[in-house]
Parts: sequence; C-alpha cells; structure tokens
Amino acid sequence: MGNGAPETTPLPDRAPTTSPAPTAAPATPATLVLRWRTLGGIAGLGEPGGLPDFSLYGDGRAVTAERGALREYRLRPEALRRLLDEARTAGLDRSRTAGDHRIPDALTLEFVMGGARVRVAQPEAAPGDPAVRFQKRLDPRAWPDGDQAAPPRPYVPRRVAVLTGEDPAPDARPWPLPALGGGERLGGAACRVYTGADAGKAASLARTAKPADRWRSQGRTYSVRFRPLLPDETTCRDLARP
Repeated sequence: MGNGAPETTPLPDRAPTTSPAPTAAPATPATLVLRWRTLGGIAGLGEPGGLPDFSLYGDGRAVTAERGALREYRLRPEALRRLLDEARTAGLDRSRTAGDHRIPDALTLEFVMGGARVRVAQPEAAPGDPAVRFQKRLDPRAWPDGDQAAPPRPYVPRRVAVLTGEDPAPDARPWPLPALGGGERLGGAACRVYTGADAGKAASLARTAKPADRWRSQGRTYSVRFRPLLPDETTCRDLARP
C-alpha cells in the first residue's frame, strides 16, 4: 500500500479533512490499485498480519476475505476502468479522515487507492458519506457476470507466511516444513515466508490445522498462525505496512 498524505483527526463538528494524493505510478498486474479493510472495534481488527477485506490489482484481479477463506475474482479491463472511475468520483483518490476517531473500540472503514488513504470512523453513522456508499460496489459477489473475465475461484497464494510464538505444550505435532523460529519479527511473533512447493504445503496445512494445535521444531514448541500473502506482498515486512 502506498503512503498517503499526513492524516488528521477532525473534531466531530468539523468537516472531513482532505489532501491531494500523489501522482500514481502506472499499474502492473501485481500493482495494488484499490483496497478496503475494517479496523478497530472490540476485536482489534487490522492488527499486523491481518487480512484486508478486499484488494484489487492492475490486471483486474480482486482478492476478498470471505468467511475466513480467500476468493479470487477477475474483472474485464473495461469493467476495471469503470470501477476505478467510480472510486475517483467517490473521492477515494484524495486522502481524508471523517468521523470521530477518538471513540474507543469504534470501527473504522479504510480505503487505499494509489497514494491516497481515506478513513471513516463509525461508518454506520455516516451512510451518506461517498466512501461508505461506494463500499457496496466492492462486493464482487454482486458484480454482473458480464463484467467478470473468469468465474470466481479460491485464491491460491504463491507465498505463505507463518507467524510463530514459543508456547511449551506437552502435546505437539512435528512441524513438516523447514524449521520454525528465527526470521523476521512481526509484532511479537517470528515470521517466515514459505515459497514454491513449501508454500503449497503450508497452504494445505492451514486448511486442516486448528488454532489450538502446537508444533515442535528443532526441540522447541510453537503456536502457529498462517497468513497467505497477497499479490502485492512478498516479505513479512509487507504484512506490517499501514
């Protein structure tokens, strides 16, 4: 995700703050062109390593998180251009904040488009906000069949990150992939990215593993969280981007 202009939090009785977005670079197939996610709330959504709700790329691919699984859709070029034009009309290409961001545990709706970032606190209280209204257009399940270049399918990641924390437990399964531990740090967890055949094995393991499972690797025991990387992500550092 690109870096938007500095954000400010307006007082509730002030108009939203806005700032122009930097000039966007030409999109390549793996270029992120539009993303939205939900942040905050009691569950603390949006923590490092969390999955965005929707990511759209320069080749028309859209990857969405649906009931804990990732799905891939693909827009035709003309439908992609039309959707991005609508996003600009909704003001998503200009950084701004709206709503009262000081409320504890409030949900925030965040959009990223090129170098612009739009954040709307308590979107349920602002149904007339252009960004909140536009969010409905980013539900691929409602896209017309004629706009889609291919049927939806499960997203198959080329890279899978595994986030670990040491957690001694009497019952632990042997880790079947290259050793856990070490690597980069993401929050309080160690993070390692598996690629190639190992990525396929990690993705398969993620479908059957339970959150309570513990894994033994090189004499240590770990809790494990799997995170498939999206097309614009290649390293653990990418998972920490705001």
